Amino acid sequence: MASMRAAMLVKNTSAKEAFEIRETTRNQPGEGDVEIKVEAFGLNFADVMARRGLYREAPPLPSILGYDLVGKVESVGQGVPEALIGKRVAGMSRFGAYAEYCVTKASGITEVPENMHAAEACALGTQYCTAWYACMQATNMHEGERVLIHAAAGGVGTALVQLAQWKNCEIFATVGSPEKAQQLKDLGVQHVINYREQDYEVEMKRILGKKRIDMTFNAIAGSTFKKDMRLIGSGGRVVLYGAAERAGKKGGKWATIRLLQRMGLLIPLMRMAKSQALIGVNMLKIADYKPELIATALTELTELHKQGIIKPKVGGLYSIEELSKAHDDLEYRRTSGKLAVKW
Repeated sequence: MASMRAAMLVKNTSAKEAFEIRETTRNQPGEGDVEIKVEAFGLNFADVMARRGLYREAPPLPSILGYDLVGKVESVGQGVPEALIGKRVAGMSRFGAYAEYCVTKASGITEVPENMHAAEACALGTQYCTAWYACMQATNMHEGERVLIHAAAGGVGTALVQLAQWKNCEIFATVGSPEKAQQLKDLGVQHVINYREQDYEVEMKRILGKKRIDMTFNAIAGSTFKKDMRLIGSGGRVVLYGAAERAGKKGGKWATIRLLQRMGLLIPLMRMAKSQALIGVNMLKIADYKPELIATALTELTELHKQGIIKPKVGGLYSIEELSKAHDDLEYRRTSGKLAVKW
């Protein structure tokens, strides 16, 4: 059996101690699969949660993480055109991308130009597919709606901003530094709030007056959830796709319980009375049960990229030796845009 190197998650701990580069068996593509020689793999906040032992979907240790990647098709399984071999592609995988070779579904990849930056190509997978699904499938974003985007300078946040601008929405964006705030202002975002300097709920109520927002995209959870629920109006939708407020905190299950306590009690009848929706997004589940939506998302996103409507922001491209640094930079929000690691 052929072998490959992989960055194996061996401990649920700090980034410095969590990974080891090991030799492991190279998988062969099955029906409908492609094998990709990985040029680079992307980092996502779910990777941080998995490393910390806080992500239920993560495979048991030792494991190979990774949801998105860019590289060239090395081989194909039954039912996949051989013409794909040698093509540079980007897309999603159900773990396994932190390796020199990765097998994934052919429906989860899209061909990308040779000159596209590796981190930009990786972003089309998890980040932009998440944003596209949240905006276009789960909520049906309408022209001119008022939209709140948390962590708006991050990977998914940047994608959401660009899609909301495409729809001519009025955008409220939260960030954690003056530098990130300025980046978004330079992009034309109407309302940028540094949550370390201002209470975003207070500031938004001042701006909105008697109005309310239509949509909120929240990867933070915890204490922000109650605030978002108070800010949306009738017909409003709250989209949860992460729990960053839990990451980086000690305390095990008690820290998770405190996170849930900060989110408060949700009474479905109250949401019905106010005609409000709470929507959860987990792209692993979508890939498992609705794989055709991943294919649709990648097709749509590739076309939007060609038209210049979306442009993934590169946050950093690290060497495999810098994997722990990349994880730390993501976990502690030292960067903005998509982070990727190259072999």
